[in-house]
Amino acid sequence: MNALRSRAIVVILILALILAWMVLDQTGKPNPIRDTVSYIVSPVQFALERMAQPVIHVANGIGHLFSLQKENEQLRDENSRLRNQIVLLQEAQIENETLRRQLNFKSAVPNYRLLSAEVIGRDPNNLLQYLIIDRGAADGVETGMPVIIDQGLVGRISEVSINSSKVMLITDASSSVSSIIQRTRATGMVQGYPGHELIMRYIPQGDTVAPGDLVLTSGLGGNFPARLVIGQVASVTQKDVEIFQEARLVPLVNLHDLESVMVLLSFAPEESEAVEGEVVENSP
Repeated sequence: MNALRSRAIVVILILALILAWMVLDQTGKPNPIRDTVSYIVSPVQFALERMAQPVIHVANGIGHLFSLQKENEQLRDENSRLRNQIVLLQEAQIENETLRRQLNFKSAVPNYRLLSAEVIGRDPNNLLQYLIIDRGAADGVETGMPVIIDQGLVGRISEVSINSSKVMLITDASSSVSSIIQRTRATGMVQGYPGHELIMRYIPQGDTVAPGDLVLTSGLGGNFPARLVIGQVASVTQKDVEIFQEARLVPLVNLHDLESVMVLLSFAPEESEAVEGEVVENSP
């Protein structure tokens, strides 16, 4: 009972103080109760604020960190988008340059009908020396058709399916092309050789061949048109006891990095060195 009575007295005193506080505030006179409470509470409030400052700084730091992280993510996304745009523009420029070279090539070949094709595969073990292109029988491609680029001869079609074809490169051991030395008009047969090189065989001993000479297709046999660049002589092998001499060639076409080629669908015998031809664009 005494404890209950003590609690009641405390409650009554608190209510009385609150009522007195309110009455003094209404009169506008000095309020000693409020001043006393402020005097007592102020140090505690100041201590609590000092204690809360590190927490507030940490919270602000975390909020700032999240803001920076979000901003960094946005910057990374924007950087990726701009980088992709640059890549697309560079690819478009390369494609335009390739197309321009193909279009310019028509002025140097006589009555050619060319079909542009993209390289979609190549010899995985690098032994058979072939490419796979995205053109086939549906596009008019047939076995034996020459494959070229503006820089020279690439090879010939060896297998054809409906929508793709296999191209045997001139460096394949099974490849052979009738050829001629541009400077001296010496003739021979260019064959594939291990190591991605070429050998020009059956060159008569009396003909002059020297390193640096350019080798072109001769057009003999009708399988390839004349005057297509094959390669450049790197070295010459001569033996007095042999009827023929040989020359090692380096292809002028980079056969390993090809992305697009042209299939020679048809060609007419040459009548002049510069007759206009026709280029068939990349269209289905």
